[in-house]
Amino acid sequence: MSTRAESYLVGLIGEGVTPSLSPAMHEREADRQGLRCLYRPIDLLELALPGAAVGDLLTAAYRLGFNGLNITHPCKQLVLEHLDEVSDDARRLGAVNTVLIQNGRFVGHNTDFSGFAAALADGLPGASLGRVVQLGAGGAGSAVAYALLSAGVRTLDLVDMDPARCAERAAELSGFFPEATVTARSTAELPRLMPLADGLVHCTPVGMAAHPGTPLDMSLVEPRHWVADIVYRPIETQLVREARAKGCRVLDGGRMAVGQAADAFRIFTGRDADAARMREHFLELIAAEETVAA
Repeated sequence: MSTRAESYLVGLIGEGVTPSLSPAMHEREADRQGLRCLYRPIDLLELALPGAAVGDLLTAAYRLGFNGLNITHPCKQLVLEHLDEVSDDARRLGAVNTVLIQNGRFVGHNTDFSGFAAALADGLPGASLGRVVQLGAGGAGSAVAYALLSAGVRTLDLVDMDPARCAERAAELSGFFPEATVTARSTAELPRLMPLADGLVHCTPVGMAAHPGTPLDMSLVEPRHWVADIVYRPIETQLVREARAKGCRVLDGGRMAVGQAADAFRIFTGRDADAARMREHFLELIAAEETVAA
């Protein structure tokens, strides 16, 4: 029996992906499993390529022997027309963030939604899912909302600055989950919605280093609420910090980042990733970044 480690060549296509933590996470987990994995960012900005080049890049990746690719902004929708097969969940979401290259075929998946679902189950076990307020109905927000409804949320109140987008997303999700109630709301309605909610999920850029602050008036957050953020740079956003100080159970954005990476690792290699081990490594990487920034 050969002792040669199996090898995998994977990458990430998108704009501004050079600082991504995905290469380090995938390569370390592969090392721990006795596999060889080389993960390369394919940065459209550095290559001076438009998002529409994703089809050509898929073809090039196949010819160069890549096993798969992660896909991020602005290509998650653009990649769809270049795929031979798309998972049911990715088709419903209209977005693909993971492509398996197998037997000359491109198969699309969405691990953003499954990653958040895993994060919710692992990081907030037993959280009440009767009614949830979600801030942000954009690309990431769509995947998170889908995950929440898949997990059994009975009423989901979507709150977004763009009323048309919010209404469209709510109608779409209502069609997929007819047993649930999905509403489109404005930020002005938060004082009425939060007392009815069991939990709050945040899916906007507020809280990132370039967009400091909290996405809502924190007086609306009560200790009985659970609070989830998908922002992970910094890992301890002001929302997470203040919610924890109030006594809320909290879910930091790193959990979704690790969850989607663990699911992508399984798709690429056929091996289950150790999500707890990947999270430890992820937190080490974030802490190193924050130390350098300080």
